[in-house]
Amino acid sequence: MDASEVQAAIDKGSLQAIFQDSPGRVQQPVVQCVQIKPMSQSNGEATERYRVVFSDTQNYVQTMLATSINDEIHQDRLKKGAVVQLVSYQANLVKGKRILIVTGIHVLQQYGVHPTLGSPVVMEIKDEGATNTISSNGFYGNQPQQQQAQQQQTRAMPSHSKPPSSSAHANIYPIEALSPYSHKWTIKARCTSKSDIKTWHNRNGEGKLFSVNLLDESGEIRATGFNDQCDQLYELFQEGSAYYISSPCRVQMAKKQFSNVNNDYELTFERDTIVEKAEQQDDVPQIRFNFTTISDLESIDKDTTIDVIGILKDVGEVNQITSKTTSKPYDKRELTLVDDSGYSVRLTVWGKVASSFEVAPETVVAFKGVKVSDFGGRSLSLLSSGSMATNPDLPESHRLRGWYDHAGQGQNFSTHANVQGTVMAGERRNEQVKSISAVKEEQLGMTEQQDFFNLKASIQYIKQDNFCYPACREEKCNKKLVELGDGWRCERCDKTFDAPEYRYIMSVNVSDHSGQLWLSCFDEVGRNLMGMTANELMAIKEEGDDKRVSDIFSDANCTTWNWRCVAKMETFQDNTRVRYQVRSSSGIDFVSEGQTMIALIKQYDNIAM
Repeated sequence: MDASEVQAAIDKGSLQAIFQDSPGRVQQPVVQCVQIKPMSQSNGEATERYRVVFSDTQNYVQTMLATSINDEIHQDRLKKGAVVQLVSYQANLVKGKRILIVTGIHVLQQYGVHPTLGSPVVMEIKDEGATNTISSNGFYGNQPQQQQAQQQQTRAMPSHSKPPSSSAHANIYPIEALSPYSHKWTIKARCTSKSDIKTWHNRNGEGKLFSVNLLDESGEIRATGFNDQCDQLYELFQEGSAYYISSPCRVQMAKKQFSNVNNDYELTFERDTIVEKAEQQDDVPQIRFNFTTISDLESIDKDTTIDVIGILKDVGEVNQITSKTTSKPYDKRELTLVDDSGYSVRLTVWGKVASSFEVAPETVVAFKGVKVSDFGGRSLSLLSSGSMATNPDLPESHRLRGWYDHAGQGQNFSTHANVQGTVMAGERRNEQVKSISAVKEEQLGMTEQQDFFNLKASIQYIKQDNFCYPACREEKCNKKLVELGDGWRCERCDKTFDAPEYRYIMSVNVSDHSGQLWLSCFDEVGRNLMGMTANELMAIKEEGDDKRVSDIFSDANCTTWNWRCVAKMETFQDNTRVRYQVRSSSGIDFVSEGQTMIALIKQYDNIAM
């Protein structure tokens, strides 16, 4: 397209109009991209950020792109010279600098790419003392003098007090734009999740905290209040409501181990942080989900945080367990979810969610922030920072409701719980079985990340010395006991037992056609290989029947198994090596193996033809 035609399509003067909030201005102007530069990343920041200069042929302005737009650059759609429509944005004038934070664009590829059109110049700043904010939806604008005076009065009020007017807010920032370098900002965000108050006691003292997840159009962020801020703000925040939150409020690198929010930063409320419930609630989005189907869980790594939606098939009773670290009791309840992928999964909820759970079976339930575990194959656990919604008004919910009412009620579902069958077969279908030489050549486990892999290999030798250890008999403790004169003592549980519960801890040498490998196996796998419990095998050994013990180990040799393993680096006494640990094992399924061989033969036949 001719350059003059493209220039005519650009909204001349639209950038100046945005910052002046001119009546009748174009709400979604067409501009040209004249420069793209990556921003330097803070230490520990994982997400790329870009600074882009846009021109309306009369003026140009520097902008910062939301990371959700990065794909437009990666796919080479947004580039220097391209014509773009600004769909959503926030415009700020801070310390004499005009900054446009762009959260949504549409690249008009039909106009092609052109050199800089017109003769754009930097905009003149008429009032360097102003700090104005204008958005693409026109909700925020320049403040009348009366409102500015009200805000100055608000700043002088005690911390967390409600301001005199909810409309008097300068510098509305999108969450996406917050960083440790942001100053004098206000966000408007919806509280999508609020934790219970948690307390701690250690040698440095004691305290309490709570956290909320906050959402706006640009993204999410986690915010935490400690001690006094916990007392003052906890009752103010209600899940589902929108709030104005104004600095001073510390922005820092996120502690990912405590959060399921996709943001490199998190907030900490301070003494003078101002939080106000917004009168206008409708212009802030509701909770967002990124669902994983239940059948896809077998391809999701352990400890990954996901969202899931399904039909509540079964609700278990409330049980109580005791924390190993704090010795405090916790309520837990196990749920069973199914979906139209034909799979079911066990999901555990904890604490107040477990004790007060009143959702009826056959209800559609969406969970945000559940952790994937490989316990029993694949299972899920709702994190304390997660949330739950029943019968949400979402397309996925309506689809599941229709499927279950018409076909799903009488359907049989596969599970990820049977490690010996379904899960292993499922994983092997989706992950190639490796040879031992490939495991070594690919240097699995040689990085900081642990690597999962599958083997089909035969047992050559099992070390018979120290094949088990005396474990605590308390459920889920498994700590090694110390033998005393009058019994066996567990230091963790502070209890003494007349006898231990022996558990396998075995070193197994396996081989295939390409080489051999030492694997570490624990109790569940050991029972599978030996055909008996460690207690039973230890009883035979203590009876002095060494020949029978030797025969039992010999019978396990030369048997072939499918092994699900993890390789990871371990350091012991300044020596670093790769350890291969078995997560599960299963015998050979000859039907499945035969079908695999038939498929391979057909591939060779096709090549030969």
